[in-house]
Amino acid sequence: MPTLTSVTPTSGPTAGGTTVTLTGTGFTGATAVRFGATPASFVVNSATQITATAPAGSGTVQVTVTGPGGTSNGV
Repeated sequence: MPTLTSVTPTSGPTAGGTTVTLTGTGFTGATAVRFGATPASFVVNSATQITATAPAGSGTVQVTVTGPGGTSNGV
């Protein structure tokens, strides 16, 4: 199961489009990255890093990674 340990940067414009680096473990085979309930486009760089593009939205949301073993903890 993926484990998410950090999200950088931790904030961005409400219009979205910010490139966000997700760090953790178990990212190989990731099938989804979500910012709250909204799916994001992403690229798996390695088993420990994903680059995602934040979708438009406002407020603080939980970021999660879903893979073959389930969905990560939220950060």
